[in-house]
Amino acid sequence: MTTLVALHGIGGSAGLWAEVARELPLLAWDQPGYGGTALPPVLDFAVLADALVAFLDTRGIAQADLAGHSMGGMIALEAALRHPAHVRRLALIATTPAFGGRDPGFAEQFLRARLGPLDAGRSMAECAEELVEGLFGAEATPTMRAAAAQAMGEVPEATYRATLRCLTSFDRRDALPSLTEPTLLVAGTQDNTAPERTMRRMADAIPGARLVTLPTGHMPHLEAPAALAAALREHFRD
Repeated sequence: MTTLVALHGIGGSAGLWAEVARELPLLAWDQPGYGGTALPPVLDFAVLADALVAFLDTRGIAQADLAGHSMGGMIALEAALRHPAHVRRLALIATTPAFGGRDPGFAEQFLRARLGPLDAGRSMAECAEELVEGLFGAEATPTMRAAAAQAMGEVPEATYRATLRCLTSFDRRDALPSLTEPTLLVAGTQDNTAPERTMRRMADAIPGARLVTLPTGHMPHLEAPAALAAALREHFRD
């Protein structure tokens, strides 16, 4: 049976996959700089994809299925493009093939908004609730929101800053037609961060890709873990 490896997004953690893991066996990975791991001196998507493959190698996993959420979906996409022999199938969850628009001014505005509270002297723990605000759909519970805020608050500030800047560099739109791995996309119908319309365009650009929608915001692994697990189980079945 092929190992399913789950990848979290910015401000997330391997632990946020726990509810999905109750429904579906998976191995959750902490990105470099998360979960007590070292932050590389230079962080870009090539480094992250290579780190993921190194993680697989240390566990004797020659080929894996990848399910990536948000920035984790970008890492999964990068890994599939850089290391296709290591990836059997892909699930890209609440993610996009590129950061924002092509205007560099958008990236600077994004960084100022996200980093402003930290630049003003607040800690990650103090900013956590504010940083996860707007990520959830209407039916999300306080428990779900608290789990996301706790994970965000535990991220080292240096890691958060580095991963945000890394995020703004991502653009793999032109490579989508070259993907050969069977690919599932999962979009939240209430997601304003990776909108359904953007993910539909992404699915149209990937040969043979399939899109599933869930009635969630940007955090389907917290908001609808059983439904997400069912979609993943169907896609990754042997």
